[in-house]
Amino acid sequence: MTWTLSSCFVTLAILCLWRVEEGAEACSCSPAHPQQALCSSDVVIRAKVVGSRQIEVGNNIYGYPITQIQYDIKQLKMFKGPSEAIEAIYTASSSALCGVNLKTDGEEYLITGRLESDGKMHVTLCQFIEPWVALTPHQRKSLTERYEMGCECKITRCTSVPCTVSGPAECLWTDWLTETVVYGQQAKHYACIKRSDDSCAWYRGSAPPKKDFLDIEDP
Repeated sequence: MTWTLSSCFVTLAILCLWRVEEGAEACSCSPAHPQQALCSSDVVIRAKVVGSRQIEVGNNIYGYPITQIQYDIKQLKMFKGPSEAIEAIYTASSSALCGVNLKTDGEEYLITGRLESDGKMHVTLCQFIEPWVALTPHQRKSLTERYEMGCECKITRCTSVPCTVSGPAECLWTDWLTETVVYGQQAKHYACIKRSDDSCAWYRGSAPPKKDFLDIEDP
């Protein structure tokens, strides 16, 4: 199948309409590159979901209870977060409010989220949450060796032309434009790394980049 630029725009429009209807009233957020997700999150863990239950967290102005879903988890590894293990994560009970639906049959996930003042980890559809088996070897390795090296870099998502970077410390994320998928080659196999001259560039490699690397490297 041959994709033209116009068909790409049509597909994007259809996707946006589907998200609005599926999310009912209002969960809206832009996808984040996995590196952005790690850098901007308070907590990043690999965990197994072992159970769930609905809990009440208050009442709305009409007196009806406000509920959340509590997912009980077994933390397998913490990549970023507090010293204490996370035993449960919390999310809105509706996808319209950006609530996340996770399998509770022991499925392992990479979960990014925020840590509230009460010490609880909250997650939404706007965070990067993926089954562990769906991650590429590069993504798994980058969780500990690469992504943090580029947290000072900016990743700008390009969905239509023209699109350009605004400065040298920026990487252009073009997966949607070139592959018509949100998470394509750049999301699966590249990290935006800061170089010795303080500029940033996409890096793909089997080892951590050299301190003064100049160009994209391949395994």
